[in-house]
Amino acid sequence: MIATILLQAGGLGQYGQLVPMVLIIVVFYFFMIRPQVKKQKDQKKYVEELKKGDRVITNAGIHGRIIDVNDNTFLVEVDNGKIRFDKSAISLEASKALNTPVVEKKA
Repeated sequence: MIATILLQAGGLGQYGQLVPMVLIIVVFYFFMIRPQVKKQKDQKKYVEELKKGDRVITNAGIHGRIIDVNDNTFLVEVDNGKIRFDKSAISLEASKALNTPVVEKKA
């Protein structure tokens, strides 16, 4: 909108077409790229903080408890045995919801 007003006033000259493109790139960065990078950082931090005994849910929906931690993998105990998963297979949202205690409201 600002670019349109400046174009009508003739104040931008040859840079008139550049301003809308810059605005599109800025909006794209703040609404698409930045949140994705933040989400990736949060996922990496969460996986690095996991330790033996934590309950997790994988991206495939498998529930279990971590019994061993290696550099790139977790050994997860499930009902029927043990399965080794890559650290990237752990779901941040589902696992956080599983491990956060439920606080009951008093009426």
